[in-house]
Amino acid sequence: MRKLLSSALLIVAVSGCTAVTDFVKPYRIDVRQGNYITQDMVSQLKPGMSREQVRFVLGTPLVSDIFHADRWDYVYRFQPGKGASQERRLTVIFEDGRLARLDGDVRPADAAPQPAP
Repeated sequence: MRKLLSSALLIVAVSGCTAVTDFVKPYRIDVRQGNYITQDMVSQLKPGMSREQVRFVLGTPLVSDIFHADRWDYVYRFQPGKGASQERRLTVIFEDGRLARLDGDVRPADAAPQPAP
């Protein structure tokens, strides 16, 4: 009888712990990785800018591929302690050492899609 009672108490205690652990969770920090690129920064970029001017505006690219020297990739990832992660990408393409085009999630304000009237 005593073993049965202690087993029942143990089961109740363990099942109660899961409710407590669902309520009390450890603190998790926000993790930011890569180059944070804002809309204002991208809006400052103009076709024909040199590599140095682009680097001044956006900073040093996260990915600079030796096989594609005319392509810079700026990647940013934000993982909050709670919630879904966010990821942004911007690819800068150069032709003859000058800015030719941009590709990715972040667009200049003037290149944003306009709503149909």
